[in-house]
Amino acid sequence: MSADLAADVRRLVLGAAATSDLERAARADFATFFPDEHGPVSRDDGPDHATASALVFDPTLTRTLLVFHAKGQFWVQPGGHLETGDASIADAALRELREETGVVVSALTKPLVYDLDHHGLSSSFGRCSSHLDIGIAVVVVVSDDAALIVSDESEDVRWWPITALPDEVPPGFDGRVRRLRDRLHI
Repeated sequence: MSADLAADVRRLVLGAAATSDLERAARADFATFFPDEHGPVSRDDGPDHATASALVFDPTLTRTLLVFHAKGQFWVQPGGHLETGDASIADAALRELREETGVVVSALTKPLVYDLDHHGLSSSFGRCSSHLDIGIAVVVVVSDDAALIVSDESEDVRWWPITALPDEVPPGFDGRVRRLRDRLHI
């Protein structure tokens, strides 16, 4: 992995919003894994490593695009492992979005709106025991009849109203979606 990608992870960890005890705890947890610019950014760096994801919203900020993860058997934002060619967390998140849904984003909201989510994984995820996910908020204009793709990692891709997310989401996911959506209003 590039030193630039590791530096980007460290920069985002240090700059993460922390307006609640939950967010302060997440930032402190991430800081233990990334005390410098040599933290675990690759799955080859051990069972606990960074990932990038895209929490996608429509322009009205009332819907979010989710994939039904085949291994996890839950609805979640598109995302995954960092790869050698990724120049930044944002690049990795947009690559994952394109690969998992077919949605292409040309520009991100400025300033970057993101959060930190460290979550444990079941044995179905192989040698990965936890992901230190940096989720990037993305607003996209996609028509209702636009064709979405379903990757080999997912069973379905669908837009969901933020007020009516599916029952099969990871713990705390609805709060994560709402916090990022609310930050986009600022």
